[in-house]
Amino acid sequence: MVNKQLKRLYTFLIFLFLYAPIIILMIFSFNSSKSRGVWTGFTFKWYIELFKNEEVLTALYYTLLVAVLASIISTIIGTFAAIGIHNMTSFKKKVVLNLNYLPVLNPDIVTAVSLMILFRFANIDFGFLTMLLAHITFNIPYVILSILPKLKQLNKHLAEAAMDLGATPFYALRKVIIPEIMPGIVTGALIAFTLSIDDFVISFFTTGPQVTNLSITIYSMARRGINPVINALSTLMFLSVLILLIIINKRTSKDVKHRGDII
Repeated sequence: MVNKQLKRLYTFLIFLFLYAPIIILMIFSFNSSKSRGVWTGFTFKWYIELFKNEEVLTALYYTLLVAVLASIISTIIGTFAAIGIHNMTSFKKKVVLNLNYLPVLNPDIVTAVSLMILFRFANIDFGFLTMLLAHITFNIPYVILSILPKLKQLNKHLAEAAMDLGATPFYALRKVIIPEIMPGIVTGALIAFTLSIDDFVISFFTTGPQVTNLSITIYSMARRGINPVINALSTLMFLSVLILLIIINKRTSKDVKHRGDII
């Protein structure tokens, strides 16, 4: 009984440590003062100011646009790449996986400078396209690593059985393999989306003067003082992601239960 209570307390303290800064940020998003350390009263004015701040809204637009496009494209590429890697021979698989680990383990600054030099060498104008390509590039390895465990759990005879019954390879891929590995695909897409929204270093080195995301905008604001509207925006983004995760988890649980009932 004592061990059980200690485990619960330990778990509570871990989550408190992780989420205390976010909770403080959410509380101070309703603070009437610009001060980040003194509570002077409750207000919604920073949420109203948020929707009047063109600089922040423009940065948010580019952030979400790049994140959505990068996560979709990297998930598609990463899914097919993971399936290809899974079907390789043991030696080739080890070589390709080690190459895939490099961008994950590489410091962001190395990847950022490398991409900047590549775009400069290819004579591509820096802006929206270069930022999007950079985000796709660093997202793909994470998507692959999210999908590979699901492929290892997959019964390799399922696709063969489908093709023996007359299905084409593409139909078997679409109707048999992809539905089975869908949790890994969704996880990879969410990781890609989160990494893209969060990225600063790679975005900073690969964007142009006309395009900035939230991380670059907040970094610029930090020199002259963070605007409290960022607290309001961060609160809305956190709640949006939380609601999205709850919806996805409920839908995944329903799908698993439905498959179990069918079986």
